[in-house]
Amino acid sequence: MLNYLTHTEYQGLGFTEMDPNEFERLIKKASDVIDNATRFFYRTNELETDVSIRKEQFKKAIAAQVEYFNEIGSTTDYGMNEPSSVQIGRTSMSAGGRNSNQAQKNSVLSNDAADYLHSVGLLYRGLG
Repeated sequence: MLNYLTHTEYQGLGFTEMDPNEFERLIKKASDVIDNATRFFYRTNELETDVSIRKEQFKKAIAAQVEYFNEIGSTTDYGMNEPSSVQIGRTSMSAGGRNSNQAQKNSVLSNDAADYLHSVGLLYRGLG
């Protein structure tokens, strides 16, 4: 796995403070999600020699993905879309706030990360 972003870079981009161990736990999955979204663009292209704006937005996308996983408390589709309430007979329990709208489904790819990637064409799906 490529190491696209360090904890120091993450902090330098101004994202939420995070314990380095938690960052290391989340960065691998975040990088996998971003690789998948960009169709592994930087597996076949050199990140460090790319134009600075695309490189910066790619790194911000990974940072946003790490932050998203940290905030939502899961790195899987299942964990993000657990039911927010359970009812058994007349007793009901609610997780409160995670999914205020049951019809809304959380995506594994953060909207913020997608915005960073989209702004520099890394989500483009046209013919090339």
